[in-house]
Order: sequence, then structure tokens, then C-alpha cells
Amino acid sequence: MLPASNQPIMKKTGLFLISTLTLHSMTHAQLPTAPKAAIKPKELTIHGQTRIDNYYYLNQRENPEVISYLKAENEYLEQVLAPVKSLREKLFEEMKGRIKQQDESVPYKEGTYYYYTKYVTGGEYPIYCRKKGSLTGSEEVMFDGNTLAKGHPYYNLGGYEISDNEELAIFAEDTVSRRLYTLRVKNLKTGQIYPEAIPNTEAGSFAWAADNKTLFYIRKDPQTLLGYQVYRHVLGTDPKQDVLVYEEADNQFYLGLYRMKSKKYVAIASDHNGVATEYRLLDAKTPTGQFTVFLPREKGHEYDIVHFANKFYVRTNWKAENFRLMEVTEGKTTDRAAWKEIIPHRPDVMLANMDVFVNHLVLGERKAGLTNIRVINQKTKADEYLDFGEPAYVAGIGYNPDFNTNVLRFGYSSLTTPSSTFDYNMDTKQKTLLKQQEVLGGFDKNNYVSERVYATARDGVKVPISLVYRKGTRKDGSAPLLQYSYGSYGYSTDPGFSSTRLSLLDRGFIYAIAHIRGGQEMGRRWYEDGKMLKKKNTFNDFVDCSEFLVKNKYTSSDKLFAMGGSAGGLLMGAVINQAPQLYRGVVAAVPFVDVVTTMLDETIPLTTGEFEEWGNPKEKKYYDYMLSYSPYDNVEKKAYPNLLVTTGLHDSQVQYWEPAKWVAKLRTMKTNTNPGQETQLLLHTNMEAGHGGASGRFQALKEVALEYAFMLNLVGVQQ
Repeated sequence: MLPASNQPIMKKTGLFLISTLTLHSMTHAQLPTAPKAAIKPKELTIHGQTRIDNYYYLNQRENPEVISYLKAENEYLEQVLAPVKSLREKLFEEMKGRIKQQDESVPYKEGTYYYYTKYVTGGEYPIYCRKKGSLTGSEEVMFDGNTLAKGHPYYNLGGYEISDNEELAIFAEDTVSRRLYTLRVKNLKTGQIYPEAIPNTEAGSFAWAADNKTLFYIRKDPQTLLGYQVYRHVLGTDPKQDVLVYEEADNQFYLGLYRMKSKKYVAIASDHNGVATEYRLLDAKTPTGQFTVFLPREKGHEYDIVHFANKFYVRTNWKAENFRLMEVTEGKTTDRAAWKEIIPHRPDVMLANMDVFVNHLVLGERKAGLTNIRVINQKTKADEYLDFGEPAYVAGIGYNPDFNTNVLRFGYSSLTTPSSTFDYNMDTKQKTLLKQQEVLGGFDKNNYVSERVYATARDGVKVPISLVYRKGTRKDGSAPLLQYSYGSYGYSTDPGFSSTRLSLLDRGFIYAIAHIRGGQEMGRRWYEDGKMLKKKNTFNDFVDCSEFLVKNKYTSSDKLFAMGGSAGGLLMGAVINQAPQLYRGVVAAVPFVDVVTTMLDETIPLTTGEFEEWGNPKEKKYYDYMLSYSPYDNVEKKAYPNLLVTTGLHDSQVQYWEPAKWVAKLRTMKTNTNPGQETQLLLHTNMEAGHGGASGRFQALKEVALEYAFMLNLVGVQQ
């Protein structure tokens, strides 16, 4: 902002030089002068090869000059997007207006209480409540997120866990967005929060023992952000006296901790990012006992377990790439000869998850890129698949804490159907809609159309694409289109509903999800063919889907936009290096773009756990391959599309300096900078948030409004 006097002022640091007078006096036809980061070459040498990183120093988070540079980029963004300031505000109010401000979730029963979450008018954060005995009972507020968040620019309640006597709750809080949670205990009867506060813990990874006074939690390394130790804590004692019960020696494994559905066991899960799994179990009635290994870890073997009665159900990829279901009696778990197959491996169906009931077995499966729910009667062995009747949708098993029921809670959504919660009677086959997300503002699902099409990738593989658009949208190449993908870690991008997306669809956009390799939509092989030394399939698939959409006149290259975040931001960087001419604009959210440098630095949070996704660049074959696609290393002197890059100063997953460095390098390299040919290159840093962006249900919409206004402006829509 200019000072009130409007006198020319020169702001100068070691990083940038920018004249506020120039910005003030520019015409609307001119772009303001962008900040330029200083060039400070640093040599990075490995495998006999030296790379020069001119912006390595931007990783100095506490350096005032770095902060000034990030703020200058934010100011520049505001100046460039000044013509659509009112559009951003309109979009925010429009998206906010679709949200039912006073709302409640569908209650679920656990123990003697019904639990639910509600929002109040104007409230940014959820309120967690319960009622004893019946839904007509008196309401008990366990946690009011709006009260807890007061005084904090960011707030996140990282889950809670109720003790067996239903009187105490473990909960965890993050007020920085660094994903380092402080664990507390609240007495739900008296409202007292106990004095002990345990810092640097993992959200949601805590469990009560059966004695209502002992709890277990995971401690994280504050530098690497890896959870690596499990401690036992007794209420009323000094946390400094907590007992270490397990330490993970391999820093490529992630730890999880929870109480199993049967309540009999506390479980520690060690997971090696799609490579190996190992569980340790402790009888919850003997909290000072020893955790025992369910089955020792073995490279290539992944498994999940559910305990029921005197046995375990095991979802395993042992001799089954797409997983199969087995069962084993307690006490025999380490002997795989004692495992009995229940559901065999199927090459065209992936067993994704499961739930167990006294008379039924419920499976979550993936086939042909879609999710299915399969219900098996344990007595009659009869089975059925729930029918959803739409071409692109997502359905999933909900939270079902009770074994002794014939009612399954599940969720459903599609590109045109808002999020819905159902109860399904597994005996009578009756499906009951309990709640569907209410979308205000006159939404009618019949005004929108979804499609499922397939693009042929350059190696002949068929890649599914899910599309949605408003009825009447012409498919003659004239419509703008936003293509979204993630494509890493086996994470499937399912075609669910978004009320915010309506702001694009109602302005003529088509929205497309490209289900590219690296996800797991088409089974485990789909993931394996999009990682490590096959990672380029992910990028090629995305580009080939874009070309398909243009060829089939869903859009044209001058109206095609691309979006991805985190590892999907890496995708965006690789795509614009490969085929920049295809896209009018790209939104790269918290993008992982400096692949080689990050993966060589094991002090950077979460790096070691990523080796099985990208490879370890300390091995030359992986170094060479990663270097060949790393977006930051492959920026060239050429024309790039319009680009909006977002990040968070406290990001725990992708450090802010990766996108900052990438933007700085692109500024010096992109060639389309002549008058009349300029493209926007914008960086927005949320100075108070991390990987997930702003906290609060409304504040987060401002970031979506920014992204949408950026794209709409480029196709001439300013309303």
C-alpha cells in the first residue's frame, strides 16, 4: 500500500528493489514491476556433478530479508489482481453463501453416548458435542473450536479420544500449522483441563488403556517432523517421567497409534510408505505390559488388521498385488501357515479396506477407477454390491464403532450429488438417507451433468477422466476447462462434490479430474507404474489427457487450465516444462518442485519417508532420473503459461522456499515478458498457515476465491 502522502518511496533490501511510485502511476495495461530475488549462487555437488542454485538462501525462514521478499510478492499479487478485487470478494461471499452456517453432522452412537459435530452461525470452527442415552438428552459440549481458537491466527483440533469410563478425553491442538500438536486431557464431567501439556505429538495418534488413567501417544522429532517414539503417560504425573515403550529405528517408517475397534488392543502401526507394514499390540487391560509384534516387517509386504472375537481379519498383499482378505486366530499371527484365505486376490479388483460386524463383513473395493461397497452375510455367505447409479462417484464405509448391529453407516457423493450419509440395513437391504449436505443459493443437481471418458496415453494405456459441467455448456472448444490431478502416493482422486466448484461451473467452466497413474484408482499396478523410475508416466498421462480434452473440443488450449497441489504441484511444474503451450494458466498449490535438493537433505521434514516414492538421490540412477524431471532444475528460457503459486510459511510437508525459489527462477527465465505478451507469474504466501492453508471453514474460502479469480480473469470474466 502507498503511504497516505503518496510520496515516492524506494524500498530496498538485499533481496529486491521495487518502486512504489512506479506501481502507483502504472496504467491498467501495464503489469506492475515484480520483485526480484537476489542471485546468490550456491554449489551443490554429488555424483561428480555440480548444480548451481541461485536461490538456495531463501530457506532462511528467520531472515528478515526473506520475509520482506515474501511480503513483496504478496503485495505484487494484489497489485496485478487489483482489477478482480471485487470479483474475489464476490466469489468469497458467493461460496460462503452456499454453506449452511448453522449445521450438525449425523450423530453416531458409541458406548452410552451419541456424538456429533455442529457449527453455529458465524462460527469458523466445529463444536464437538454429545448426548447421553438418546438424542433427546441434554447436550454436553466437549470442545468448542471457536473458543479454543481465540487469540490464534491458526487453529486445528487434531482429534480426540474418549476414555472407557466416558469421563475423560485426550485431545491435541496445533496453533502454528506446523503439525506439531500439544496433547492435553480434559475431564468431561467437570470441564477441567488437566495441567500436563505434552508438546510435539502426532495428531490423532493416541489411545487410552482400559484403566482410564493411562494413555499412549507418539512424539515427533521437531526438526524432521517424523513421529518416532511411543510413550506411556499416567494422568497426574510429570510428562518428563513418561515411559518410552517403543522407538522406531528406521526413519523411513511412519508411526500410527490407536485403540482397535474391539477395544481389546492398543495398536502401534509402522508403515514404510507402500513398502512394508508392521503392527505391535498390547492388551489394553495391562498398560504396563509389553507390545508384541503381530507379524514382523518384510520388504514388500503390507497388511492391515481388524480384531474380532478371538481372531484377526488381515488385508494383505502377500502373494496378492491387489490385496486379499485372510483371517488368523489370536496367538498364531506370526505363523502365516495359520492364515486362512477369505477373499482371494483379483487382478481387476483392488481390496481397499474393510469393516467387520457380528454377522456381516463389509469390503471397500476399487474396480475400473470407481469405489464399490460389498456386503457379505457371514452366515449365508450371500453377498451384494450397493448400487449407486451414477457414472462418476465416490462411496466409502463410514464410522461404525459397534460390532453388534446389522446397520452399516456409509458415505456417498458424486460430481453432482452433495455429500450424503446413509444407513444401510444389511439384512433387509433398506437404504436410508440420513443427511445430505445442504447447498444454499438455489442449487439444483439437475442443472449439472457428469461424464466419464477415457483418454489414450502415449504408451497405449487408457486413463479415466471424470467431468462435470452445467447443462447447456457447449462442447465446441469454446468453454474454459480446469483439469485437476494429484497422481502420487497411491492417493486416489475420487469424483466427489464441491459446492465451491459451482462458482466455476456457473460461469461456464468444465471441471475435469484426470485419474492419472501414481494414484490407485485402477488398482495397485496403477500406483506402481507412477512412482520411482516410472514417475514420468504421471506427467505424460496428464498432458495426454489435456490433449484429449482439446482434441474432443471440451476446451481449447487458450482456455485450458491446470491445477494440482503438493505432489500435484510437482505435477504442475513438470507439465509446464513439458508442454507449456497447452495451458492458458496453471495453479500450483504448495508445490513440491525442488525434488532433488529436498530429497538429498534428510534434515528437511519427512524426507526419509519419501525414498520409496521418488527414490533416494544418493543412488545415482535415482538422482539422474529425478534430475531429468525436477521442475526447479528444468526451468528453461521459454514461454510459460500464466502461473499462480501458493504456499504457507509454516508448511510442514513442502517447505515454503521450494515454490519461492521456483518463482524466482521462472522470473529470470521465462521469455514471454514483452509488452502485450506478458504472462502473470504470481506467488502468494500465507504468512500464518501451513500445508493445508488457512484454518476455519470461511477463511479457507478466501484462498479458493483467489485461485478462481486468477483463472476467471484470464478468460475475461470479472463478475
